[in-house]
Amino acid sequence: MSHHHPSPTHPTAAATPAVVRHCDVAVVGGSSAGLAAALQVGRQRRSVIVVDSGEPRNAPAARMHSFLGRDGTDPADLLVAGRTEVRSYGGEVLSGRAVRVARDGGRFVVELATGDSVVARRIVVATGLVDELPHVEGLAEHWGRSVIHCPFCHGYEVRDQRLVHLVTHPMGFHVVPLLRQLTSRLVVLVADGVAVDETEVGTLTAAGVDVRVGATARRVLSDEDRLTGVELADGTRIEADAMLVGPRFRPRAEPFAELGLRPTPHASGLGDVVEVDPMGATAVEGVFAAGNITDPSMQVLPAAAHGSRVGGAVAMSLAGEDVRAAARPSGSVADWDHRYSGDPVWSGNPNGSLVAEVAGLTPGRALDVGAGEGGDAIWLAEQGWTVTASDISSRALDRIRAEAERRDLDVTCELADANAWEPFTPGGFDLVSAAYASIPRTPDLRGVHTILDAVAPGGTLIVLSHDLEAMRHPQHQHRPFDPEAYVHVDDFAAVLGSAPGWTVEVDDRRARPAGSASAAHHAEDRVLRARRAG
Repeated sequence: MSHHHPSPTHPTAAATPAVVRHCDVAVVGGSSAGLAAALQVGRQRRSVIVVDSGEPRNAPAARMHSFLGRDGTDPADLLVAGRTEVRSYGGEVLSGRAVRVARDGGRFVVELATGDSVVARRIVVATGLVDELPHVEGLAEHWGRSVIHCPFCHGYEVRDQRLVHLVTHPMGFHVVPLLRQLTSRLVVLVADGVAVDETEVGTLTAAGVDVRVGATARRVLSDEDRLTGVELADGTRIEADAMLVGPRFRPRAEPFAELGLRPTPHASGLGDVVEVDPMGATAVEGVFAAGNITDPSMQVLPAAAHGSRVGGAVAMSLAGEDVRAAARPSGSVADWDHRYSGDPVWSGNPNGSLVAEVAGLTPGRALDVGAGEGGDAIWLAEQGWTVTASDISSRALDRIRAEAERRDLDVTCELADANAWEPFTPGGFDLVSAAYASIPRTPDLRGVHTILDAVAPGGTLIVLSHDLEAMRHPQHQHRPFDPEAYVHVDDFAAVLGSAPGWTVEVDDRRARPAGSASAAHHAEDRVLRARRAG
């Protein structure tokens, strides 16, 4: 929906001015709950930005279990698939850390560690929990592999093994019956000082469970990378193949403290959580929470389900507010209007690659999609084209009108969204250009098709974009933009490859022309030129 031309300069990350992004919903936390919420929001035609620090609670685990249809898969694979799905609806997933979230009037401001920020109408807190393991030497080295914490997550994988369960809190007893079902070779170590119910201990002992009260673990024994047992404070050694512990947990809620979001003690006594109502709303108006930060017992599947439910509630909240205001505001429009509210963003010069591709074409009717401040549209008008400049930002179009009037040029400005229903006159233009146009993805690539449909028989399409592989380089990861969420030259090439009546004349990766905007930052362009049969 939003469109732009490349920026005039891109200095080093340290010197780059802070960027402020605008969207409908900011999701802080990009694991299963956060991504599921973002997917729901994106499917309701809301702009969503996910800020993901890349620290999922289950990161140490090689496999996730009890997720119907995905049992036994690498949890990282689920996140890759989830990001792809969110991006397919134009949702952005940014690698970064939220350090502070504050209210600014009717909006929230998510401040990132880079100094950039995201302004949103709603916040979804999906930052999860941090597990704090018992202080036992060597325990952390085996965490997520032979040291587990959930019989449902990984209990089956240690069935029939020599299993030691460390009880460091009275709540640790409640899983022992599950462990007894998994293995007959079970030893339960109740740390010194942990209050026990003698009746409960007696019931377990009578059922054949080896319960040792006052047995504090001192260190985990291992043979190279393999866990072999545990040594107690009194020097006793117990052989084991796997261990189960009940860690304490801490919610990642620090960035939200200024909003008044206060975690409360969980019923287990093992840590704090963020309380929510059945639809995920917190006590802070406009702030929702999903996943483990609301319930530490959630496995990946219920966390994703909760995120989906909360995402739906957020969409309902926005829709109700907009109906009451009789408005249909767009987070993408707000994003670009904000960017065009200050000093000029781009150089004002035409894109060199466009200039090269237009050379030799007979001037006629031209449509510039995502015209920005009009560098290309103004240049085309100077070459004798009858130009329509299109953008979703009225502020961008105001700048184009002012510059066209200053140069005494006739440029028609149209407020249009490439992802809307028939935004451009079908077959109305001899040249349609989209230079670095930021058109959010849709699963059906509607933006690609509306642009192709605007080309007249015998007309030319020119699409420019940054080389996506280069954009994935770490030097670009600090910027608060997700190029994967937007339509790319490859999408146009794929559609044209199966579209009758089209000939691709140029599909190239080339160095940016000398002196071009951002030439020093983006070394290569992707250039596509196609002609429609007459």
